[in-house]
Amino acid sequence: MRLSIVVPALNEAAGIVATLQALAPLRARGHELIVVDGGSSDTTVALAAPLADTVVVAEPGRATQMNAGAALAQGEWLLFLHADTRLPPDAEAALRRAGQSSARWGRFDVRIEGRSAWLPVIATLMNWRSRLTGIATGDQALFVETALFRRLGGYAALPLMEDVELCRRLRAIGPPSCLRERVLTSGRRWESRGVMRTIVLMWRLRWRYWRGTPAEELARAYR
Repeated sequence: MRLSIVVPALNEAAGIVATLQALAPLRARGHELIVVDGGSSDTTVALAAPLADTVVVAEPGRATQMNAGAALAQGEWLLFLHADTRLPPDAEAALRRAGQSSARWGRFDVRIEGRSAWLPVIATLMNWRSRLTGIATGDQALFVETALFRRLGGYAALPLMEDVELCRRLRAIGPPSCLRERVLTSGRRWESRGVMRTIVLMWRLRWRYWRGTPAEELARAYR
């Protein structure tokens, strides 16, 4: 089971080195690491170049960047990892077990790093919701068979909710493998906007998405 780990990045100079160094043991064991930059104005590309197998620049937008990385991938499985997220130490073994099961895609549980006491609660609710619905977010490090991802046409070109939309299509193929091993993701998104305010905003956006509001309109509301 060879992985191609796709990391979309945009102005991540402050943390990209730590993120990629944490993936060095997987590279040493033959897994592939692809960084797709969205046109950073800082030194993200220069810092990433010696620490990845491939660094490319694509049009900005997570969906566009992740599709660009997936198009170059050589591994049998794709793993999409946000630039502010770390895999658990036992990720490889967990992914191998998932690959040996009948599931063709999946995600990790998540733990959110930050100061707010609400962040562990948010992470727990995210993990529960994902198990109940079969829908995951990008923070949970989605993984999928490369051939299946390409057959489905990859991520839709959406400015928001691209992960939810992909999960809906994957769920029609089969249920996800919900790994209990936890990725560690940054709580900066919640803390920069205000934790409770962000929770309310995201639930409103999700509700509007399920009601059929175009993703472009949701992206404007998110920004």
